[in-house]
Amino acid sequence: MTVRTRIAPSPTGDPHVGTAYIALFNLCYARQHGGQFILRIEDTDRQRSTTESERMILDSLRWLGLDWDEGPDVGGPHGPYRQSERGDIYVEHANRLLESGHAFKCYRTSEELDALRQARRDAGLQLALKPQDLALDPEEQRRREREGYPYVVRMNVPAEGICEIDDMLRGRIEVDWAQVDAQILLKSDGMPTYHLANVVDDHLMGITHVLRGEEWINSAPKHKLLYEYFGWTMPQLCHMPLLRNPDKSKLSKRKNPTSINYYRRMGYLPQALTNYLGRMGWSMPDDREKFSLDEMMAHFDIQRVSLGGPVFDLDKLTWLNGVYIREDLDDAALLRALREWAFNEAYVGQILPQVQPRIATLSDVIPLAGHFFSGLPSISEESFAGVDLERETLLELLQFLTWRLETITRWDKEALLEQAKALSMHFELKMKAFLAPVFIAVTGSSHSTSVLDAMAIIGSDMTRARLRHAIEVLGGISKKQAKRFEKRYREL
Repeated sequence: MTVRTRIAPSPTGDPHVGTAYIALFNLCYARQHGGQFILRIEDTDRQRSTTESERMILDSLRWLGLDWDEGPDVGGPHGPYRQSERGDIYVEHANRLLESGHAFKCYRTSEELDALRQARRDAGLQLALKPQDLALDPEEQRRREREGYPYVVRMNVPAEGICEIDDMLRGRIEVDWAQVDAQILLKSDGMPTYHLANVVDDHLMGITHVLRGEEWINSAPKHKLLYEYFGWTMPQLCHMPLLRNPDKSKLSKRKNPTSINYYRRMGYLPQALTNYLGRMGWSMPDDREKFSLDEMMAHFDIQRVSLGGPVFDLDKLTWLNGVYIREDLDDAALLRALREWAFNEAYVGQILPQVQPRIATLSDVIPLAGHFFSGLPSISEESFAGVDLERETLLELLQFLTWRLETITRWDKEALLEQAKALSMHFELKMKAFLAPVFIAVTGSSHSTSVLDAMAIIGSDMTRARLRHAIEVLGGISKKQAKRFEKRYREL
């Protein structure tokens, strides 16, 4: 048997370090066994998926040295490798489940589903809805079918009992079927959910081992059941521990930069970041901290993965990156790294139109454009002394903007301006007054190039990191303030 693993990222935002972490371990497992590593794009979310996000995913994984044998850009015998291009395949398999009685058409409205869940909540029952809970009166079912009501295709699941899952790291896992709902397989727009698409694709693409995050453990019974319904052999499952913040919470962009683009923009070396991700819950046989991707693949053993939540410590990553710079780069290599990092024509070409109208001598460029080539600005509370806003309003403004920027899928000046206008109206501020603290947070100065252009150029995760940094510099947000802010934000 040829070992075949895969990664299936969704192109719905910046490429996440968690995606790289899972991709790295799938790649190493495949290479350890002389197998193949496949990249598949999970773009069935029509509203949020973008070609720009897909491009960033492919580019960032390649930057880290994580190459694949088959994928949307390199092709292969099991394509297409974008789920949006495999719609007919999913419909065919959903129909097979309907014909065999393993799935059913559900005509329930969202209001009815909410009422059913609330009734179960009030009764102290599990919220998972079963086929019998979703069943309509036969006459009502026929009426909705006759009148062309929208429907979804759901899978039949047991009402009770225990599902046993064999995991490569955890051994036997038991999940109570009472916790498992009648999962939607095909949405009303004809697009599949993750569960149907991944099971079908993994089988048709010959995937033998699925290494994925532990958040998918509760979905494993649904997947096992689908394999049984289709009469297929399920791949071996391995649920990897999730990356954690230093406070042990799940790594989240709400607390720390999670985009690979952020670390690339900050000047981390790809080999250092790949090395650090390899240290997340795994260790070399001799326990050394610094090792190359080739060395990791040569010594890889999945059983050396620790189930304790690996902590993504930015200070430790920074230390390791410094070791790489000092030990692996001579002057010529360091110069090449600097050029590739920020002093390349593509990046500098975006900055020159911002600075040229504002300079009289070449030496004016550095103080004017320094924020394009730095990490977090060197700012203090005093930096905001000229901003005519109360402290709480200032913090609320920066926090609201951070939250709004987390929701946009198109990162360009026009989209940023739209968000800024909406928030300036909410705070009843003119644009200049609204952008004044944003200017300082993002550029480190009250006088620089256009802040919206700067945000567009430095990217989403770097922009949000600088806004969060400004919030911390201003004393941070207390738990009581956070609750007030969240309530007011929901009312926006």
